Amino acid sequence: MLEKRRWLWVFGVCIFLGAFFFLGFDLFQSSDYEVLKSGVFAPQNIRVEEFSTLGLFLIFASATLVSEDLACIAAGILAAQGKISLTLAVSSCGFGIFVGDILLFLAGRFFGRKALELKFINFFIPEKAFVKSSQWLERRGMQTVFISRFVFGLRLPLYFAAGVLKTSFWRFTLYFSLAVAIWTPILVGLTYLLGAEAVKTSLFNQNLWLGLTLLIIVLFFVVRFLQQLLTWKGRRILFGKIKRRFVWEFWSLRVFYVPVVFCIGWLAIKYRSLTIFTCANPAILASGFVGESKDQILLGLFQSEAAKPFLLSHILISKELSADEKLGQAADFMTSRDLDFPIILKPDVGERGFGVQIIKSSEELAEKISISIENLILQEFAHGDETSVFYYRFPNSAKGKIFAITEKRFPSVTGDGQATLEELILRDNRAICLANKYLERNSENLETVPEKDEKVQIIDIGTHSRGAIFLDGGWMKTDALEEKIDAICRGVEGFYFGRFDIRVKSFDDFSRAENFKIVELNGVTSEATSIYDPQNSLLKAYKILFRQWQLAFEIGRQNKENGAMPTKISDLIKLALGKEIQNPKSSIRNPRCA
Repeated sequence: MLEKRRWLWVFGVCIFLGAFFFLGFDLFQSSDYEVLKSGVFAPQNIRVEEFSTLGLFLIFASATLVSEDLACIAAGILAAQGKISLTLAVSSCGFGIFVGDILLFLAGRFFGRKALELKFINFFIPEKAFVKSSQWLERRGMQTVFISRFVFGLRLPLYFAAGVLKTSFWRFTLYFSLAVAIWTPILVGLTYLLGAEAVKTSLFNQNLWLGLTLLIIVLFFVVRFLQQLLTWKGRRILFGKIKRRFVWEFWSLRVFYVPVVFCIGWLAIKYRSLTIFTCANPAILASGFVGESKDQILLGLFQSEAAKPFLLSHILISKELSADEKLGQAADFMTSRDLDFPIILKPDVGERGFGVQIIKSSEELAEKISISIENLILQEFAHGDETSVFYYRFPNSAKGKIFAITEKRFPSVTGDGQATLEELILRDNRAICLANKYLERNSENLETVPEKDEKVQIIDIGTHSRGAIFLDGGWMKTDALEEKIDAICRGVEGFYFGRFDIRVKSFDDFSRAENFKIVELNGVTSEATSIYDPQNSLLKAYKILFRQWQLAFEIGRQNKENGAMPTKISDLIKLALGKEIQNPKSSIRNPRCA
């Protein structure tokens, strides 16, 4: 427990700051203040004058305990309206922030880490944020306390961690007091200056509450933006977001696929059917357009004798089971197959690597399975490199072809013995474009310092949207590989078009059709992912995608002539909404596909 002299220190600092804020900020009063206070631009709807100065002081001080930024912004706006003085706005907010920081520190000091077990506390201070803040505090010292005042989202876990770690109360108070004394006048003063202009607009005169609401929202986001610019990390992440806009490889699908949608529309007119491409793979629900089951596709591959040596063990865990039943089924599966961690856990229905996780312990498996509300696939993990092969075969042809091969690389950073993993990621000119994904993936190790020349892999899932690097792997294509892939696919009745995701011992082995394992098979909406090679132009990427969709429509047309039935548009909509439908029945007449 703090000694009496420490409590005196707290009381003394509070009195000092209170007097400082009340008496020291008159210099911020502008010549416009008296004009504003006279009521020319001050609407009468808000009767702030009905409260005493002490009452207003306590109201704003208390409001900072809920949201510091919003309290400061609101106080600044009222000062700009002339409803309260700028001195009162700054002093009340500064005092409230000061008290709140003290309480955070003392909560950590008295209650310790056990407090994080309480749901209410854990909601505001997640375990991961606490651990990261503790590491940062131990590594960088008290300067972190000062910096945290200017970094959004860092203050709560850091101040609590400072208390838990028995940080010097005197040094802690000094650093954060200086930060409060600098930050509060800046935020309130900036709001005051901007608000003074805003209250002169006709919007405020016509609709006070709409004006106030819009002004608070705008200023809130302005503050967040300025906070981001104040730190090197924030500036780097902002730079990465801007850079993404100029590198088409990182464009969002909604932007990138606009020309592809027009291409599909033109093909629909040419083939006189909007959904004829859903006949491309009669064996797969909607040919793999949306809503297909990974489990059913993998089971379908077992039809092919040529595929069996290259398939990974897996099991479907139903969402209908209880948590204990799910865990029991997972344990029995791993035991019967003599499997150990790591192991793959992923949704039975999902696209672009969404929800795919590499589970490394029984505790992690139990946690992930128990919170899941969807059907899951537990699959054997294959070590090595990763690639993908896009295959197609016309139904009236005896032999299929490899359309494209992708060489997947897992990005890494190289240590210098001084920078943390977080700093190395933010320094990397490519990684910065996907910084948030890499930082999230490595959240538990961001404060570690890799040794000089040590390479640290920062992603381990071969999905472009999750940060893997995709290169054109056409150099791996050989007659032996094409024959092997074709044999695997011809052994699956009703499959003609799609992409295999594959793990390999080495790319050279794969080119010889040796030492590889099939992770997934994707249908008609899968991409020839080699398009994302940085050497490819945007025009070349679209040319490949347009050719891919032309093949899908042509294969669908031929299958329709052989008896396949297209999926209805209404059924596609149901699948997109997560509803179940029956796969359209078909009677394929194709004597040439063995």
